[in-house]
Amino acid sequence: MPENVLAVKGLRRTFGAVRAVDDVSFALPEGGSLGIVGESGSGKTTTARIVVGLERADEGEVLVRGRSRAGRERGAGRGRAGRLARAREVQMVFQDPYLSLDPRTSVEAVLRETLRLHFPGRDPKERIRELLDQVGLGTRAAEALPRQLSGGQRQRVAIARALAVEPAVLVLDEAVAALDVSVQAQILNLLADIREQTSIGYLFITHDLGVVRCVTDEIVVMRHGAVIEAGSTAEVLAAPRHPYTRLLLESVPRPGWDPEAISAARRALRPVTTGSGTGREREEEGPQDRPGVDPGVQ
Repeated sequence: MPENVLAVKGLRRTFGAVRAVDDVSFALPEGGSLGIVGESGSGKTTTARIVVGLERADEGEVLVRGRSRAGRERGAGRGRAGRLARAREVQMVFQDPYLSLDPRTSVEAVLRETLRLHFPGRDPKERIRELLDQVGLGTRAAEALPRQLSGGQRQRVAIARALAVEPAVLVLDEAVAALDVSVQAQILNLLADIREQTSIGYLFITHDLGVVRCVTDEIVVMRHGAVIEAGSTAEVLAAPRHPYTRLLLESVPRPGWDPEAISAARRALRPVTTGSGTGREREEEGPQDRPGVDPGVQ
């Protein structure tokens, strides 16, 4: 069984009175693919930003290959070399590749600069060719500027830049949400091919259950900053245990879809404070036995 390349333990992050991340834990095996799903405000993106190092957790720990990232920040890894080493562990691909690319810099220059920073002693020419081939662009795109590329091509460049540092974990934050459906399929197929060729682990942050179904092995469902369900993607989507997970599945438009029933179910899922004194929230179980509701996606 593969070892865990990423382990997240007891993460907490508050912003004022808002608990954006509340005791979140999960693990990603080497070469695995984990999806974190939930609506806007569920805490999934804040969790991802903590994993990458763009946010700091108030409590908890993130380990990559058994080493604490926070420990390296506080110890000898606080300098430039330490920051680069942490960046090589975990890379992130964002939703809008145009905003994450310098509009004045060619594809080749983007990759060359990344390789120069992380591997200064290597000749980047061959590696650039490998990366462009790996993401399906080829050397013909090397001299192009971002504005000369399609949305799908720009996202391939963003993926190539992330892969250039040979990360252990690739975090994809709504990485296909801004693309046309046909282009989404191409990028997802590309990511599947890359995972087969390498031991990289994927952490998908998304609200799209179709994406989760296609490309992940395990799933974590978040609401109000907390994990409310987790398990095998196939099992959770086929037979969700928590009413909120069922609500997410029922919210996908399909023949016979009833928006008013979905709205009523959402109102029934109001947060209720537990009696434990911790302030954790749970969800009322009211909608789980509603007659005539199929929890699966047709």
